[in-house]
Amino acid sequence: MDWAGWALFGLVATAALTAAQITAQLAGLTRLDFPLVLGTLVTEDPDRARVFGFFIHLCAGQGFALGYAATFALLNRATWWIGALLGTVHVGIALTVLLPLLPGVHPRMASQRAGPASTAVLEPPGLFGVNYGIQTPVVAAVVHVIYGVVLGLLLQAA
Repeated sequence: MDWAGWALFGLVATAALTAAQITAQLAGLTRLDFPLVLGTLVTEDPDRARVFGFFIHLCAGQGFALGYAATFALLNRATWWIGALLGTVHVGIALTVLLPLLPGVHPRMASQRAGPASTAVLEPPGLFGVNYGIQTPVVAAVVHVIYGVVLGLLLQAA
């Protein structure tokens, strides 16, 4: 396994995921703006939040890339289809565990139980993120599979 490559490949895979997600957002397939969601953890200003969120997302992508690389190393091979499988597991955990927990720790996100008195500026994601659009789970699945495929292909070639 190319341990030196995981950092570069993690950036490439995260860039591919982010580009696909932004494309889906611009095409009207989802309203989920993950850099905004992450960035509003640290600032109220939406423009600054997107910048902070982009870098938070890159760092998170690096962490996940390390996990993918470790899994490839344990399996003693990296392929596009194993990467796609890991991407499927990744998005499954993100949609069923991480996203539902987010309103509990996010200072600017409403919860499902927040009433009219809530001052939160972000709506809760809802089950599988569907509050950001009915196609959000599909978009999330596709972009995470792309992430895994890119990592699998790049780490296989290294």
